Amino acid sequence: MSRFTRENELLAREIIARYPRPKSATIPLCHLAQEQDGFLAEDAMRHISELVGITAAEVRGTASFYEMFKLKPVGKYLINVCTNISCQLLGGEELLEHAEQSLGIRSGSTTEDGLFTLEDVECIAACTEAPACQVNYRYFNTVSNEQFDSLVEDLRAGRNGEIPDHGTLGRVRQHIEPGQVANITAPEQQSEPGWFRDRNTAAAAEQGEVSS
Repeated sequence: MSRFTRENELLAREIIARYPRPKSATIPLCHLAQEQDGFLAEDAMRHISELVGITAAEVRGTASFYEMFKLKPVGKYLINVCTNISCQLLGGEELLEHAEQSLGIRSGSTTEDGLFTLEDVECIAACTEAPACQVNYRYFNTVSNEQFDSLVEDLRAGRNGEIPDHGTLGRVRQHIEPGQVANITAPEQQSEPGWFRDRNTAAAAEQGEVSS
């Protein structure tokens, strides 16, 4: 499939009508096309360009700027393993290496059966739950090698039904239980940072208000 289905074209026109300029709907329509096909096909981008009144090159240029838009087919399950600093320090790179061995592919590749695509990614905003990964942008936290293997096994067997095929927008935010949140205090309970106090002292010294 490539161009919008009749149903999705009607939805696309409804989305466009929400904006003062049609081209402002380009990104929402890219999401819609990716939900339909799992990636952004060339024909889909041409269809979007026709609907919003810009060139197909402009649609492609917009889509290629954002990592979450895929311009070629990916697996049914897109697995993102975070290797940014918090996850890296707590085993993210080791988890990625294990994922490559477990799936038999390198990061950036798709398994031969078309089921899994593996990617290493930058921060996914789950630093307190490192090492973390996502499947189709649904979160899995503090993942061990064993837990990763169990997750893959469940996905292969179709036992993780709450994860839709790739392309479906994740419409819920990462949720962390209150008891798991660490090192957070309310602003009114925080003292001035050291650099702020030092700045005040330096300013006072310049004005002759601090004796030597």
